[in-house]
Amino acid sequence: MPATDSTAAVEAVFRIEFPRVVASLTHAVGDIGLAEELAQDALVDALRQWPRDGAPKNPGAWLTTVGKRKAVDRFRRDRSLAVKYAEVGRTLEQSFDAGDAIVVDPAPEEIEDDRLRLIFVACHPVLALPARVALTLRLVGGLTVTEIARAYVVPEATIAQRIVRAKKAIARAGVPFEVPVGQDRAGRLEAVLEVLYLIYNEGYSATTGEAWLRPELCAEALRLGRILAALDPDDAEVHGLVALMEFQSSRLRARTDPSGAPILLLEQDRRRWDRLHIARGESALARAEALGQPRGPYTLQAAIAACHACALRPEETDWAQVVALYGELAARVSSPIVELNRAVAISYLSGPAAALPYVDLLVGTGALERYHLLYSVRGDLLERLGRHDEAAAEFEHAVVLATNEPERALLEERAAASRAQGSPIE
Repeated sequence: MPATDSTAAVEAVFRIEFPRVVASLTHAVGDIGLAEELAQDALVDALRQWPRDGAPKNPGAWLTTVGKRKAVDRFRRDRSLAVKYAEVGRTLEQSFDAGDAIVVDPAPEEIEDDRLRLIFVACHPVLALPARVALTLRLVGGLTVTEIARAYVVPEATIAQRIVRAKKAIARAGVPFEVPVGQDRAGRLEAVLEVLYLIYNEGYSATTGEAWLRPELCAEALRLGRILAALDPDDAEVHGLVALMEFQSSRLRARTDPSGAPILLLEQDRRRWDRLHIARGESALARAEALGQPRGPYTLQAAIAACHACALRPEETDWAQVVALYGELAARVSSPIVELNRAVAISYLSGPAAALPYVDLLVGTGALERYHLLYSVRGDLLERLGRHDEAAAEFEHAVVLATNEPERALLEERAAASRAQGSPIE
């Protein structure tokens, strides 16, 4: 294997294992920033050894063990941390002697528990909500700064600064590495839910890369959501988020063709939708609504997803109900993306001409000027109105902004198809 290929393979594995490794190392050393540094140091060793010796059977455990060794070395070198070494280093050394080979020591269930603890640590009230979410997406979701910035439609430098400041604030506050209880947990729950929502979304529609889906992120967000539902059974929004993720997960197999190309919602083979996920979504949504609390954004989105899940054919979708739910969601959450989705629903209820003014208004505000789906939606409406040349221009604009390769390819195809139907070149 060429060096460049082997390096890419190691980095791909590290990207997947990064959240687990950081969570386990944070549990061991009690410092988020140091844990991330140790994980990066372990990556350097992996880049040096794996191409030569082959990847280990359990890459995450290998990286974690190397990170723990490096933690011991750091504590030994820094005499000012002698007390910390006495408390932490002794525990670390119990799992291996200095001369031993790398061992697979962290139990999977311990790693997973650590990830949940890490979410609550990163979502501590000592941080402002945007900083909590950015830090957790980076460390627990494994998202890059670019992906987080894309999700919030803000500059990358802003996200990078939030993450650096957040790690320093967590260290200064001495936040314990644990899942809080009572009011402390309730105070962090909103940020935790937002983090899981964004992690899931990145898996459902990847911001960058050569794959449109990252199902491992969807599965992890859903798994953690189910745990939260067990911890907080009386919070309707927890059940609402679980319901939403269950409904969305039911479509994963149908969202791409064998080559990995995206298949849009109305073109999917609904026979491939997972009925078990749909049944679980319906159950979670029923639990959320049975609690009698005002419907929050996740419960409302789950109700919208249920409208699609219950329609065996696209034409059976209750678009009037979808539009009404988006209206209720827009009243709860001031978001241009919600308004864009509401416009799409209006286009299927009342026709593209009825929806176009809403999309044009969003274009005029500039709030989504860097969001490729704004121009994709406008292109779709214009295409359905027979304004092919204008539609092609919008799809081409979307291509420039899109950073996911399969999505770019789909937009390029749509632009070419619109051009082919447009005015002939004189």
